[in-house]
Amino acid sequence: MNRVRTSLLEIAYEEGGPPDGLPVILLHGWPDTLRGWNKVSRILQAEGCRTIAPCLRGCAPTEFLSENTPRVGSGVALAHDAVELVDELKLQAFAVVGHDWGARVAYILSALFPERIAAIAALSIGYQPRGVFNVPSFAQSRRFWYQWFLCTDGGAEKVRNDPAGFARIQWDTWSPHGWFDEAEFAETAVSFTSADWAAITLNAYRSRWRQGEASDPRYAHLQRRLGEVEFLSTPTLMIQGLSDCCDPPEESEGQEKYFTGGYRRLTLENVGHFPHREAPEQVGKAILDHLHRNVGTRSQSA
Repeated sequence: MNRVRTSLLEIAYEEGGPPDGLPVILLHGWPDTLRGWNKVSRILQAEGCRTIAPCLRGCAPTEFLSENTPRVGSGVALAHDAVELVDELKLQAFAVVGHDWGARVAYILSALFPERIAAIAALSIGYQPRGVFNVPSFAQSRRFWYQWFLCTDGGAEKVRNDPAGFARIQWDTWSPHGWFDEAEFAETAVSFTSADWAAITLNAYRSRWRQGEASDPRYAHLQRRLGEVEFLSTPTLMIQGLSDCCDPPEESEGQEKYFTGGYRRLTLENVGHFPHREAPEQVGKAILDHLHRNVGTRSQSA
């Protein structure tokens, strides 16, 4: 595994494919880590893409450089981390593929840095214009039980004490039964053992719904800019599992109007919240088709 230092982090990442291929940044979701991209990465690499899959802040072995850095899990913080990573790698233009939290980061990167983003693919999460979180419907609020649980002090303490147990509930309930095996979960859950995983998880969700959670002023200008963006100009592919029990299909319907650079939504039957893990061949093929249509797979930054 490779490592690179940014202003705040030592980011662990895996890289593969031809050095002169189109850089494709693969951003994992929650609760997951870069392992989730293994099969899709190989598909993209075989067709000439250079894939770069980092562990997001909070996920071991990525580490903060200082104990004093606020453990902030906002989308703009994660987007800033991604930009610093590609800057360290000397990449000017690149594509972004993101799942769950990573999908939100892909939308944010498109909103804030459209001149650098060749194309995006977002898995399982619909676009939120201006980055606004609204209290969802009763039905969706029931699915978001874990977010409300995290907003209680007792719930937060339980997650700190057993992060893997908390993550396991989401794996067990967000997709049709049988999509993963025990060994894969155990290997993935190693990344959840750092105290920073619980801290980032708690901040990401509690700060949506509660006042007074930790913040970091270095991201204030990005948050303000995000609040001014409603439409995205980056060619976008959205991939949605029809059996997603966390963010179901109706939550990502009817968003074409927000995408001025082209938008396609692909739905997958019998697939839940982790399409890249559950149907890697379909997802990899769809991403490649999206890239070929809009960018190609040769580097744009040479």
